[in-house]
Amino acid sequence: MGVRARSASPNYVVGKIVAHVNRKAWWHVPPHDPMAYSKRGKFFASSFSEAEFYGRPLDDPQRVVIARPLVGDEQALAKVLGIPPQHDGMSLEEIAAHDVLWRNAALAKGFDSIVLMTPKAFAGLTSDGKLPRSLELNVLL
Repeated sequence: MGVRARSASPNYVVGKIVAHVNRKAWWHVPPHDPMAYSKRGKFFASSFSEAEFYGRPLDDPQRVVIARPLVGDEQALAKVLGIPPQHDGMSLEEIAAHDVLWRNAALAKGFDSIVLMTPKAFAGLTSDGKLPRSLELNVLL
């Protein structure tokens, strides 16, 4: 996990996230580049409307199986991976290149996925184990 939990133990929090992710239906927008999966991983959103931000989602949600996610907000993930978070003003090409860096760093550290949430949601998860309603998921392929 990105940051040590205050009240909820890290193993409990990660286990709770894994169970939630593995039983949930996820929405995916196929990339234009067919090689994107092997470069950046496969991105999913919690809801159809959240996925629409990235383009036209598939008509049916998908299921995933993860076992060892890196969990956190952007700052926590950046700290674990040793790579700064994205910043405003990045072009789509810069964002894609950044995604490649995060994917490679996470794989090198033994993670199979990245679960991203807002700072407020991450604070709630680490303090009392409350699962956020909205998550972004990158399954590292």
